[in-house]
Amino acid sequence: MATVDNNVAKAGQVAAATPVALKAVTGSLGGVIEAILLQPMNTVTHRLQLDSRGEYRGVGHCFRQIAAEEGTAALWKGTNAFMSHLVLKYALRMGTNGIFTNLLRDEDGELTAARRMAAGFAAGVVEATLIVTPFGVVEIAMQTQRGHMGQLKDTSSIQTALNLARTQGPMSLMKGWTPTVCRNGTNQMFMFSTKAYVDTLLWGKKEGDKTCLTSTQSMTSGFIAGCVGPLVTAPFDVARSRMMAQDANNPIYRNMLHCWYKTGTEEGARALFKGLIPRLMRVPPGQAIVWAVSDRLIYLYQQSQSNGSTEASQPTPQPIGTAHTAAGSATRVPMSPVESRS
Repeated sequence: MATVDNNVAKAGQVAAATPVALKAVTGSLGGVIEAILLQPMNTVTHRLQLDSRGEYRGVGHCFRQIAAEEGTAALWKGTNAFMSHLVLKYALRMGTNGIFTNLLRDEDGELTAARRMAAGFAAGVVEATLIVTPFGVVEIAMQTQRGHMGQLKDTSSIQTALNLARTQGPMSLMKGWTPTVCRNGTNQMFMFSTKAYVDTLLWGKKEGDKTCLTSTQSMTSGFIAGCVGPLVTAPFDVARSRMMAQDANNPIYRNMLHCWYKTGTEEGARALFKGLIPRLMRVPPGQAIVWAVSDRLIYLYQQSQSNGSTEASQPTPQPIGTAHTAAGSATRVPMSPVESRS
């Protein structure tokens, strides 16, 4: 009982240092920027994943075909659904990951790599169930409509959701839930753990040490962390897109395993990795943006808290760097007056 109380107390101390709500807000702001800049890659990814007839020869050809036949604006189809999806997803992802990591810390407030991965997986399951699946169904339904923007049947995410619920039933908004949970759980399991590992390996940064990564450093760590998920989860993502796009009243695929079997036997095993290239062109840059925003805002909050608790104002610390001793070993350069006095 005492151990549980200590864990709760430690979790409360960590949460006080970086509030879960702050992590949620910073994730949302990054999501807005990502949606605006990277929506065309998202559209191309889904078109390639759903292309069972070989209509598109590659990423560039898909871009050109959509622009030529449907107009350049068609590359931003479903942007409102995608932006809403990202804002809510990142808020929930960062927030729930903060909750789970706090709960899984040991009595000393430390988090093992395995527990960090478990927290990431749990956060991915939550976001997949509450946000990613229903928004993904709506987003794909809008992106797969053919024609110029002014000629589309469904022009808003709300209208699309209502039409899906009316014609295919309310549960149609949960199409592809199983591969989505597998994809997002695995994605976040690797993403959060990789980001923490790369921060420490490259920059000597540890969570809660009140030092600041530069934007370039945050984006580098976020980009590397964002590469792992798509490579590991590509088959889940293809099954997710195809199951979300099918008519719930007349489904082609019975479940994820049937989707994999049917896709592999009819189109070859490589079809399970369709859309991987554009996904790698979207997800890592998106994570670079989100982490740059998140790391900076969390640092500014920690600095404001630190400044509020000291009598004298302190100069702004320099970005994290490394210096090398004569023996060649890397030594962390003090980043803040607090560090340099310790």
